Amino acid sequence: MAISKTILSENKDYWTGRACGYSEINQEELRTAQREVWRRELKTHIERQFPDRDASSVRVLEIGTGPGFFAILLCELGYDVTAIDLTPAMLSEARKNAGALASRIKFMEMNAEELYFLDHSFDVILSRNLTWNLPHPEAAYREWKRVLKPGGLLLNFDANWYHYLYDSEARAGYDADRVTSEECGIEDRNIGHNFEVMEEIAMRVPLSNIMRPAWDRAVLSKLGMEVSTDVRAWDRVWSAEEKVNFASTPMFLVHAVAGGAV
Repeated sequence: MAISKTILSENKDYWTGRACGYSEINQEELRTAQREVWRRELKTHIERQFPDRDASSVRVLEIGTGPGFFAILLCELGYDVTAIDLTPAMLSEARKNAGALASRIKFMEMNAEELYFLDHSFDVILSRNLTWNLPHPEAAYREWKRVLKPGGLLLNFDANWYHYLYDSEARAGYDADRVTSEECGIEDRNIGHNFEVMEEIAMRVPLSNIMRPAWDRAVLSKLGMEVSTDVRAWDRVWSAEEKVNFASTPMFLVHAVAGGAV
């Protein structure tokens, strides 16, 4: 427990330091075609699960909202949105980025592994690039499933981030991405100030050394969820620059539905 508390504290410190820079990335997504790419992606999955529901009646929880990109899009689409993050600095950026929409989004400081919500509170849970960073990801999935309503939908977009710390083939791919990004004149989002701090944290969280999404499928299936995975989600949702930056670490989608009637 002491180790996990230390990792949470270190994560909070790290992402506090990166809040402004990460917010700039989200602002760029909001200015470019990525806004509509992700709006379409999220809307497609949610409407497929709830075809006869008015958007305003669908309660959505975004876990690890960061500077608020998903929360903003979901609010624009008309959903009832709650967005949580461990880091107050990220939530501050999210409120600023949301602008006039901020009053319609319930932003809350919360640990993804210890949710304050009652059982069966939400129709949809979404997350992007979070689970790899958690000290107890299996416990997090249990919590997420707990707060989903029967028939509720979980969408988790993630990748095998930092697997190169453990695997020589992944390391070779990661190094090649750095070279290709430089050759193409693309800003490399895998290097920069204090990235070595996150590598140190990544060495101590469990998912860095586990190939996914097979792990996610096994854990969520054990929790009684109906699970599918899409290892080519990156091809739909990433920008051309992301496809170069992260070529060796493609984003996947974990799609899971809680047991019971919708």
